[in-house]
Amino acid sequence: MPVRLRKLIGTILIIILVITYALAAVTFASLLLGASPWWVHLLYFFFTGLLWILPAMLIIKWMEKPAKR
Repeated sequence: MPVRLRKLIGTILIIILVITYALAAVTFASLLLGASPWWVHLLYFFFTGLLWILPAMLIIKWMEKPAKR
């Protein structure tokens, strides 16, 4: 697969990942954390704010592979 095509697909995948992850995280928080104390909200959004990086790193690693000759 050409590098430019792989980067285009990876960029689209990252955009889809961020949108769906944000919607899922906010939906989960609003349904289950409504009556929780402030520090639970702080910990939840801290960890969920960092957790999306793991799948994004895998996509970026795939995007940056050199093209096969």
